[in-house]
Amino acid sequence: MGINDESNIEASLQIGPTDLGQVRLFIDAGQFEVPMDFTPEEAEEIAEDILAAAKAARAVKG
Repeated sequence: MGINDESNIEASLQIGPTDLGQVRLFIDAGQFEVPMDFTPEEAEEIAEDILAAAKAARAVKG
């Protein structure tokens, strides 16, 4: 499955700090749970990537 492939999979996303000073993205897709921990610096890079993708998506829709 690629970035442009549609899917019927439903999942929830939770984002928050851990007690170890990491940023956790926690994905719950029914029988699958995926915790992903990042340093604050890595999380900031991910946030920048998300903002850039949102800007690009607006340009496509535009």
